[in-house]
This record gives sequence, C-alpha cells and structure tokens, in this order.
Amino acid sequence: MNEVLSIVLPGWRDLLDIAIVGVLFYQVWRLMRGTRAVPMFLGLLLILFTYVVVQVMELDLISLIFKEFATVWAVAIVILFQPELRRFLIHFGNSPLLSRLFPMRPTLVVEEIAKAAGDLSRRQYGGLFVITREVGIRAVMETGVRLQAEVSKELLISIFFPRTPLHDGAAVITGSLLQAAKCILPLSTAPMEGLGNLGTRHRAALGISEESDAVVVVVSEETGQIRLAIGGKLTLIRDEVHLAEALRRAFSKDARPSDLPEESASAA
Repeated sequence: MNEVLSIVLPGWRDLLDIAIVGVLFYQVWRLMRGTRAVPMFLGLLLILFTYVVVQVMELDLISLIFKEFATVWAVAIVILFQPELRRFLIHFGNSPLLSRLFPMRPTLVVEEIAKAAGDLSRRQYGGLFVITREVGIRAVMETGVRLQAEVSKELLISIFFPRTPLHDGAAVITGSLLQAAKCILPLSTAPMEGLGNLGTRHRAALGISEESDAVVVVVSEETGQIRLAIGGKLTLIRDEVHLAEALRRAFSKDARPSDLPEESASAA
C-alpha cells in the first residue's frame, strides 16, 4: 500500500529528481537540435524506453542481454556523441553560476591570440580582439554575429582576412570561447596625445577599454603595429612574444584594470 501511495503521491525528492532529469534532457536536446546527432539521440531514447519496458515486464533473458551490452553501449555513446558531449561540457562550464563560483582566466588562449595578432601584423591585416574580464559586455556582443567557437589562431586570422564578411568590427573573447565577431564598439572621444593619426579601430579599442575592464588587442592595417588597450590607455607592443607576456600579466590574479606594460601612452 505504501509503495502504491509513493507512486501516486510523489515526494519532494521525487519531484526534484524528475525536474533535474528534465532539465538535463532539455539542455542536451537544445545542443543537439539541428545536428546529425538528433537521430542517434532519438534511437538512444528508444533503447532506454525498451529497457524500462523489459524491466517492468520482467523479461529475464532480454534483461540479461541488455546488462551484458551495457558497458559496450556506454563506450559507443561516448564515441558517437563526442562532439555533442564536448559542446555540452563547455556550455555547462561556462554557465553564469559556475563562472561566478570559479572565475576562469583565458590563460590557455593567450598564446593563440598572440600568434594570431603576430600573423596579422606581418600580413598588415587589421585586427581587433576584445578579451573580457569581470565586467560583461553583452550589449556589445549583441551587435555582432554570434559564434561561440573555441579560440584558435587559424579562426582568428580567417575572421580578419580583408575579404571575409566578418572582418569589420571586433571579435569578443570570453574564457576560451570566441563569443561573437563583427561587433560594434563605442568610440573614444578623448584626444590621443602622442599616438599620431590612429584610426577608428584604435578609437574603438580605447572606447571599450574605458567603459569596461576588458583587455583589447588591436592590429593596425596601415603599419602592422600591435597595441594593447587597458583602462583607457594604449600600449605599443613590439611582437607576439611581448604581447603574450602582457596578456598573461593582465590576466594574473593580482592584475588591476589599469595594468599596462612599459612604453604606455594615455588616451586622455
């Protein structure tokens, strides 16, 4: 009788259990929707449903077969859904709650950003990378094209190739993800003393660094020079090696929003 009542009148633990499973299935479905993994996911649900039916009907032979192949299925699922599982873990790891509890700094992508800036500098292609820190810039990201791709040197270079649709504007990076490209940044109105005739790209780098604590890497299309903008200040960087050092310093635990390497020039 108690068992029947527990089924008819589930407790708060049962409701919590159902809610958690429902949220997990919804998140997995949302990540897989529109991909080739959807038929495999539906097939997996069919197998799970069949297993439940077999258990309820107490079909011992089929249950034994399911149990024998359980390990094989687990490995097969990991192999078949590897891209989707990776995407889910990245999405879960970058959730706002975990980001607040365990703030992550993009130390792993510093080298990729520095190499991309160095390559753009040698080719004299303009580039503009905005790397967020504590202050979010969601309004800026919404002005561009959403990507949410893993940062790599090749991806960053391809975005700022002059003939690509995304080369105008800024690329916004959060953690290890390239969140958006072709983003429109606010322009600085402060006089750039001692910096010569720098263009709109540099004023945009200064503008976003004045309004947030973001670290901005800007590559000049005219001269190929690399500069770093932090806290409303521009710094000329000699090469990609010094850029990587400056970025690591900016994202160190003791960094301040106005931290800059030597040879800095103020925008005010």
